[in-house]
Formats: sequence, C-alpha cells, structure tokens
Amino acid sequence: MTGAVESRQERKRRTRQSLLDAALRLLADSSLAGLSLREVTREAGIVPTAFYRHFASMDELGVALAEESMRTLRTMLRDARQKPADDAIKGSVATLVAQVRKHEPHFRFLVRERYGGAAEVRRAIAAELRLLGSELATDLGRFPGMATWSSDDLRMAADLMVGAMLSIVMALLDVGDHPDDLAQVIGVAERQLRMIALGMAHWHPR
Repeated sequence: MTGAVESRQERKRRTRQSLLDAALRLLADSSLAGLSLREVTREAGIVPTAFYRHFASMDELGVALAEESMRTLRTMLRDARQKPADDAIKGSVATLVAQVRKHEPHFRFLVRERYGGAAEVRRAIAAELRLLGSELATDLGRFPGMATWSSDDLRMAADLMVGAMLSIVMALLDVGDHPDDLAQVIGVAERQLRMIALGMAHWHPR
C-alpha cells in the first residue's frame, strides 16, 4: 500500500513538473499573461482539467516558476561562494555567464516577469529577491573587513550587488552570438563589480 501511495505521489510530482517545464518552454516566446492554460496542458500532454489538481490558476503556476527560477539563482551564488577563485570578481562573472547559458529560460522568465508580469508573480519575485539579498548580506558580514558594519549597511551593499547581477543577466540575455559582443558584456560586468567592491572597501560605517 505504501508503495502505491508513493507511486501516486511521484506521478503527481512528475505531472506538476511537466506543467512547469511546458510553461517555461512556451514562455521563451511569450509572457505569462499571453499564455493560456490550454496551451500549457497541451504542451505538457495532459487534459486541461488535470491542471487544477496542481495549480489553482495560471498566476499560481507563475509563482511556482518564480520560486523555481530563483532557486537556480541562489544555487549559482552558492556555487560561486563555495568555489572561490584567485580573482573573485572574474570567477563570479564566469559563473554567472555559465549559469545564464545553462538555465536561460529561467532567467528570461525572471527578467520579463519582474516588472511586467501579474501582480502575484511580481510580488513572488520581489520576495525571493529580498531573501536573496538577506542571504548575501549575512555572507558579507562574515568578511573580516565588514564584521563591524551595521545590518542596514550590509543589506545596502548586498542590494547593490544583486542589482548589478540582474543588470548583467539582462545584458547576457540580449547579447548576440559573436564572441566579441560577449567579451564586451563580460568586461563591463567585471568593471561594474570592481567599482562596487572598491566603494565597499572605502566605506566607513557610521
């Protein structure tokens, strides 16, 4: 009996994930607002009525996509912290480039829906970005030179870094296939982060 229950739960999990994956594929050429429930279920290979066993609405599916996409972003930052490079900024940008290439649909969804999506989805992305900023602020506070910073200053520095990272993601999504174009985006990204790091090094907390 237990095996049967686990099997049903696993099937339900797979179907839910297939809906998320189908929506993400369709969102490569559309916004969430322009996507219909029938399109998503047809892409996922299930009947429309089955959708409601997993999500109450398309907005709820969008919130789940936001959470899934932000997990990708947090994993990327965690990997960058756990694999320090000789040049931390160069290494961070290289990690960001690799992750955007690997998970481009997730990043496109976040960038597109952050301001232009449904209110519920925008709020979910904003909440996830605040959580990301809090985690980064905690990490920054562990650096010897920033141990005396106030929580407000740490959060401000973290928000600056998250904002810069998102602008770099947008540039990477828009860049063409020519190697020189990518090299230019990478060069600008590294200078932006070095400028923030320089400002942080000379910041004197009140």
